[in-house]
Amino acid sequence: MRTTGQTRVEKSSEDILQYIKDHNLTAGDKLPTEMELSKLLGVGRNTVREALRLLLSRNIVVIRQGAGSFVSDKNGISDDPLGFFMVDDRKKLIEDLLQARVIIEPQIAAIAAQNRTEEELTCLEVALKNVEQAMKERSNFSGEDGAFHTCIANCTHNRVIAELIPVITKGIAEFSSGVKKQEYQQTLVSHRNIFIAIRDKKPLEAGQAMSYHLLYNQNRYLQEL
Repeated sequence: MRTTGQTRVEKSSEDILQYIKDHNLTAGDKLPTEMELSKLLGVGRNTVREALRLLLSRNIVVIRQGAGSFVSDKNGISDDPLGFFMVDDRKKLIEDLLQARVIIEPQIAAIAAQNRTEEELTCLEVALKNVEQAMKERSNFSGEDGAFHTCIANCTHNRVIAELIPVITKGIAEFSSGVKKQEYQQTLVSHRNIFIAIRDKKPLEAGQAMSYHLLYNQNRYLQEL
């Protein structure tokens, strides 16, 4: 029975989402064809098509012309879930993002040191080497830096944290224009210290290293402004 106020398309989109969950489909897995979904849901193909478009707008599925519909790797997360692009005061936004990182990421690093697996440590080391290589080439390493911090968040085994940190780091990378010159040496040392503490399963040291790293960057940003 259709929920009051809910359109047929909305109900069908929820049914497709439930199908994805029931069949344990993950990123890249293909959904049934429109005709198959039409039979499964008991609705017309036009309804299925619109329901898929609705799921596309929510980053739950991707539609590839001629190939079909697939589960998105964005896990239903908006490209701008916190509405950063609507903020007019970019300077204040960066200050808020940096402050948020100083508050939460030291504890994230500490939890990562407690919970990380050997496989995750290998991924973190690869991310660290990618950052270091970008620094050696004196290139913009914001993407590699974001990947490094995301790997740390993944080590916590906390899904909320793992989804939140990429949003914050991406926001800083896209909206920061105050720092005119990249800082390489201190960042290289800080990242290495964070990695070593997580590698050696030392939560206190990991939190301290992360705190120093972020406070240094925050102060540097504010001074350059």
